[in-house]
Amino acid sequence: MTCLRRVAGLAAALTGTLAALLTPAVAQAAPAGCRTSATVPLDAEQSRLQDTRTAAFTERSGLGGLLDGFPSALCAARNARQAQRVVETWGRALWQAGLDRAQGRRPSGELPAGDDRPLYWTRLAMTVRLAHWQPRFDVDHAALRVRFEDASRGLDDGFGSAPGVRRIFLSGFDPFGLDVEPRRANPSGAAVLRLHGQRITLADGSAAEVRAVVLPVRYGDFDGGIAERAFAPHLRPGRQSADLITSISQGYPGKFTLEEWAGRARSADPATDNVAALSGGTTEHPVDAPGLAPGPQFVRTTLPVDAMASVQQPFPVLLNTFVTEIPAGATAPVFRPDGPTPGSRAVSGGGGGYLSNEVAYRSNRLRVFLAPDLPGGHLHTPVLTGLPADPNRLTAPEFEQNEAAIGDEVRAILSTVRL
Repeated sequence: MTCLRRVAGLAAALTGTLAALLTPAVAQAAPAGCRTSATVPLDAEQSRLQDTRTAAFTERSGLGGLLDGFPSALCAARNARQAQRVVETWGRALWQAGLDRAQGRRPSGELPAGDDRPLYWTRLAMTVRLAHWQPRFDVDHAALRVRFEDASRGLDDGFGSAPGVRRIFLSGFDPFGLDVEPRRANPSGAAVLRLHGQRITLADGSAAEVRAVVLPVRYGDFDGGIAERAFAPHLRPGRQSADLITSISQGYPGKFTLEEWAGRARSADPATDNVAALSGGTTEHPVDAPGLAPGPQFVRTTLPVDAMASVQQPFPVLLNTFVTEIPAGATAPVFRPDGPTPGSRAVSGGGGGYLSNEVAYRSNRLRVFLAPDLPGGHLHTPVLTGLPADPNRLTAPEFEQNEAAIGDEVRAILSTVRL
């Protein structure tokens, strides 16, 4: 009973006042007798934490208390059920801390408020702490990580209950391409963190509440259904149903693109994901994701693209109708500037054959089956530029201004909608 009270008290503290959570008393070493193992192998994504610059994103953002306190919280658990509560509670606390930073409610730390990188690197470091924890009872570390990841990415969060308020559900992505440049951010993740929980005024004068998740750049998580777990609750009738959905990812230099078509296939190899995994598909030989539920080869957007494309500053917003397909009866891929032809096999949608296309396909495949009249689609942001030339500097005014400008324009694009 004492242990249960301890975990319940911890949950109350975490979900109540985050400031109390991050006091020095919480950020203490693991208690005596708590077993850990630093020999547990790390995946390719976790191994990037060996770059000392990654720790600075946590240390200089005010999130260090969460990372330091997590091992003690794990060690307070006395059985698998308590462990599950701990990872979910701390995952939600990390998500809330990331939102508070992005929306200016957490001024501590030197890094800019709108920066998505502190949340990413702190989450990743906490997954290492979880992997190192060796309790004296049986746990499924993989299942605990899924629960922690879902909670720390916003999948446990949801819309409020205010009457008469419309609902917009978004997804963004983690940073990627980190082997080339570990300081990279992802403007889609930054934008949705700034918008989550906010109300925007739509073109018809109505108010809309925005809710969002930030998804991993990992094929395995998509194989495990993370996109469906994120979007399905907002496509079914009920308290959490949305009036519009769209996935968002980083796309092309200097422009936003609204993707007319999402393709069913993976075809991005030799490009790898954040754990250095390949999709298994190429342009010449596209593949479906393992276990992907039945659906059409291409799904068309139902977003109000004409209204959204009326936004042209500071970046133009364009409709992208391109796809690559293998026509019916053929074996070689063909690039089509005006969409797919009947009976063709998808190679790539407007967003390519990588995970940005896949989240668009998965979310809109669900929309077709669960809410076919709902507006839904995919938005690509411009590439975020402006990192300083000095590799030891994490940020610069140009970088921060560009990230803020992209986020502001995402809000402006959404505000053109009439629901």
